[in-house]
Amino acid sequence: MKALRKETPAPGARYVDVPMPEVTSHLVLIRVKAASFCGTDLHIYSWDEWAAKRVKPPLTFGHEFAGEVVEVGEQVERIRPGDHVAGETHIPCLECYQCRTGQMHLCQNVEILGVDRDGCFAEYVAMPEVCCVTTDPALPWEIATLQEPFGNSVYAVSEADVMGKTVAVFGDGPAGLFATAVARAFGAAKLYCIGMQPYRMELLRRYQPDEVIDAGCTDAAREILDRTRGSGVDVVLEMSGAPAAIHQGLRVVRKGGTYVAFGIPATAVPIDFADEVIFKGITIKAINGRKMFATWEQVQNLLLTGRIDLRPVLTHTFPLAKIDDAIHLLDHGNVRAGKIVLTP
Repeated sequence: MKALRKETPAPGARYVDVPMPEVTSHLVLIRVKAASFCGTDLHIYSWDEWAAKRVKPPLTFGHEFAGEVVEVGEQVERIRPGDHVAGETHIPCLECYQCRTGQMHLCQNVEILGVDRDGCFAEYVAMPEVCCVTTDPALPWEIATLQEPFGNSVYAVSEADVMGKTVAVFGDGPAGLFATAVARAFGAAKLYCIGMQPYRMELLRRYQPDEVIDAGCTDAAREILDRTRGSGVDVVLEMSGAPAAIHQGLRVVRKGGTYVAFGIPATAVPIDFADEVIFKGITIKAINGRKMFATWEQVQNLLLTGRIDLRPVLTHTFPLAKIDDAIHLLDHGNVRAGKIVLTP
């Protein structure tokens, strides 16, 4: 089969022939119909400091996908050939304390598809049955592949209880775009979105936030504090991981408010724990992936009922062989894409 491989510890990737995955025991073989590109994949393709420390080539990368089951291992009980599935990319050990007490998404021994083991940027991918989420055939493949990243934002917003509250979303990447859509659908009373990329900020506006603030041109925290008479917002959703956004979010969350941390910074971020956290009496909620599998149920309900439409975020589709063209749209200084879907 064909797969997009990180063959050497250097920038780039190659679309090459590799052996088909072997199907044993609890594994499920899936024909990939659509995959989507994530910031993690950009790290691996670019081969930055994080990738160099974490990833061991050769590796087929990619972790967001949807596809059709073609074969199942002899001990698979729930999944059948012909099923439409999406992949939960946190592969749990099923034996640690977290796995056995309802927190599989925080597994102590978790493996990440496309990071710790061969991923989905290929014609076929093998997944443990536990991580195969059956998907309604009514969902188009290009939407079904977005369930995993969309689930991150659904989980983040769900933990914040945003109904009737003032909310600030920091970040104009896909996680911030999805969080904006979810916060609006979940009844946020006033919704501020903060970004820096003109293309992405136009996508944010499609979900009708009350204000979109360009952090590259103004002091976003000051703008929000001015609009809230100095009180700040009830909820901050930090979806970017940028150090400046992390501090601005802590600055604008009101005393006694809720700060949801999802964005992952590239390096350690110093925090003034007394002034930014303790003296404000805020609640911080850290979001890692999706709840397995309660978040997936929410995701499918939101998509199948039409409560949230992800098509405004899905801006481009490329074949896997054209990965270089896709990457060209994600230049940090001039991003010209939302979510990119890749097809084998």
